[in-house]
Amino acid sequence: MTEHNEQTHKAGAFDIRTFIGALMGIYGVILLLVGLFSSDGRTINLVTGICLAAASAFFILWARLRPVRVPDHLDAADMERPPGH
Repeated sequence: MTEHNEQTHKAGAFDIRTFIGALMGIYGVILLLVGLFSSDGRTINLVTGICLAAASAFFILWARLRPVRVPDHLDAADMERPPGH
């Protein structure tokens, strides 16, 4: 694990991987339930739901193990914007 010289904090809930993982998890659970309780005998919803749930777990685990570090302070040079903005 690398150490950071400047003070940083984790992005937390604002990390895009958290949003992607949550959405994939919601859709995965819905498809899992449809696949389990449908009466037509096709398993495409079940398989897709399992894959989405696994991908969701991967994204959330990735965000937890390798969080994005955000600097606590910004220099004045970092705040400069191009003319007209």
